[in-house]
Amino acid sequence: MGHTIRQVFRSGKFVVGFTILMSVLLVLVVYPWWVPEPPLQILGQGTFFPPGIYVSAYDASNAPVLYTLNLRDAADKRIESRLSQEDRLAMQEWLVADGLAESAIDLADTDALLALWEEHYEPDRRLPGMTFARMRYYQRVDAGLDSLRSAGGGEILAARNPETGELEETGMVKLTDYANISQVANVRILPLGTDNFGRDVLTQLVAATGVSLLIGFVAGLIATAIGLTLGLLAGYIGGWVDDIIMFFTNLFTVIPTFVLLILISFSIGQDQRGAITIAIVIGFTSWVWTTRSVRSQVFSLRNRDHVNLSKLSGHSLPRIIVADILPYIASYVVMALILQISSGILAEAGLSILGLGPRTTEVPTLGLMMNWAMIYQAHVLGNWWAYLPVLLTIALISFSMNLMNTGLDQVFNPALRD
Repeated sequence: MGHTIRQVFRSGKFVVGFTILMSVLLVLVVYPWWVPEPPLQILGQGTFFPPGIYVSAYDASNAPVLYTLNLRDAADKRIESRLSQEDRLAMQEWLVADGLAESAIDLADTDALLALWEEHYEPDRRLPGMTFARMRYYQRVDAGLDSLRSAGGGEILAARNPETGELEETGMVKLTDYANISQVANVRILPLGTDNFGRDVLTQLVAATGVSLLIGFVAGLIATAIGLTLGLLAGYIGGWVDDIIMFFTNLFTVIPTFVLLILISFSIGQDQRGAITIAIVIGFTSWVWTTRSVRSQVFSLRNRDHVNLSKLSGHSLPRIIVADILPYIASYVVMALILQISSGILAEAGLSILGLGPRTTEVPTLGLMMNWAMIYQAHVLGNWWAYLPVLLTIALISFSMNLMNTGLDQVFNPALRD
């Protein structure tokens, strides 16, 4: 056994796949210690918040220490975010009245719009047909731009006096004042933003990966156990036992597995579809190819000398199968299990995308996350963080397991050895 394990871990492909899979499992174990919140807890009062660091505006304005920083491009970024569409249209209106062609003004290009404004705008100039109130509005827009560009100005902090009921100034946050993020009380890092319900996608992704791996593992165990048992019996006993087993195997081969999964999942009903239930359904519909493969392996072993010697010794059928045949196909069974786990994860994802996966009120799965992103049109709106990490996670797990399987095949298949 020790020699076999050493051989396996000399395979580069197996080691790479095993390392990837163990890294995923390590994240599943460590992450809940760092973020213990429930994966389906709603954080945002909105949909699809982009990835980033979210700081409480209230706590930031009352941070204990403020620092004066003159950051490069800070003024341009501030103008980009503060210049409303109404102000942009007003600037366009003034420039057109000044004789500029409307087609030459791009409202979306802030830098170009500001360059035209600085070149053409004159605060004291009153164009024909312009009311005094409109002129004052343009002056306020221009003054606001000047304030955003300069180091002065800012936001006044005020609180209501409990005795007089009037607002009184309590402080001022200047444009050059910055708070150290470690000194702001409420800070939340959302590396993958939030989903359509305002839930942390990363926390949800970690929990969903664990559930999907559980579904794949349970489904793989069931499918491999059924396929191994039927394949051993059909291959060793033969005769009418083989005919009956192969009749049902061929019957299930003709019926597409995924169609059968859809029909069974639909008949169970949403309320009864838990993660384990779906795993059992997948397992009981995915044993066919394992049965046929194991049967073929046993056919080549049942007339070997050591098996015939065991028969002549009077050993029982279960002992012959377990002691004289099963060890010779153990490596193949392990490889079949790995592929069944990977297939189970993909099958759950396919079912959940169609809305036939586990119920959505308890735990997420990778397929359910894809389903939510699709229903709320994340791919249409360009909210990549709602679906792309899920796709990459599914691909990474499948890739790691296929690498492990290829590495095992190179170790145990004499035809593929160097």
